[in-house]
Amino acid sequence: MIKIGEYIEMAVEWLTEHGASFFDLLSLGVEGVIDGILCILLEIPFYITIVTLTFLALYKSGRETGGFTLLGLSLVYGMGLWEETMQTLALVLSSTGMALLLGIPLGIWMASSGRCNKVLQPVLDCMQTMPAFVYLIPAVLFFGLGTVPGAFATIIFAMPPVARLTALGICQVPKNVVEAARSFGATSWQLLYKVQLPLALPTILAGVNQTIMMSLSMVVVAAMISAGGLGEIVLKGITQMKIGMGFEGGIAVVILAIVLDRITQGIARKNRRSRTYNERQNDYEKQNEIFHSLVGCYDILLMR
Repeated sequence: MIKIGEYIEMAVEWLTEHGASFFDLLSLGVEGVIDGILCILLEIPFYITIVTLTFLALYKSGRETGGFTLLGLSLVYGMGLWEETMQTLALVLSSTGMALLLGIPLGIWMASSGRCNKVLQPVLDCMQTMPAFVYLIPAVLFFGLGTVPGAFATIIFAMPPVARLTALGICQVPKNVVEAARSFGATSWQLLYKVQLPLALPTILAGVNQTIMMSLSMVVVAAMISAGGLGEIVLKGITQMKIGMGFEGGIAVVILAIVLDRITQGIARKNRRSRTYNERQNDYEKQNEIFHSLVGCYDILLMR
């Protein structure tokens, strides 16, 4: 019998024993980021946060989303779950930011190296299909209980979509565009930052949207290890058989998820529309240049 679990336990014990100082330092850094974001969110009056998110949703996604944001967040405050919602939002924002810092460079590396892509694709498959509860085990062993292990598990769970879609977006950049940039003497960094990433941005933003949604789903699960927030309200409703409390927490999670999803989708749509408009303007300018050059040639021929 092959006992893979024993080898995993040995590896985790070795890491816990020899990397204690590293994990303590990492825990302090992550906890500082989460506490800083939470402090800012709680210091801002609730009505300013609601109005800001409403205007952002209205500008990026339309009247329906703006109205839903206003009514939904007002309902969350009315249910007395504003502080828990801000705790969840702080954990989602910090986890998503760290997942993007890791996932986007990883996706760029996968797009630029075929060997790296072959190695990392199975790893990302494993990370994405692993049950969410499994990530809580090493998180608790390395960091104990609290928000830090919840953030750690959320980062691992939510990182694969943005890495995959970043690599996909860069690989979908037309080859003739890349060759044209190289023919004009663009370096590898200029090619990446001025050609590939701008053209791949809509696909990358779709990955950002998926990362936010997966972070939110994992944050709720992370309430099992005392991560706090709305997940803790839902967990209390389950364990104490308080159906009303569980439904209130679930409604708040749904409202927050819809608001974040619609805003990020609206940002992606705006970017796609502006890029399409710019492409049309460039085509129009090129046609004008060709027309004026033809008119100039015709005038020269008439003068002769």
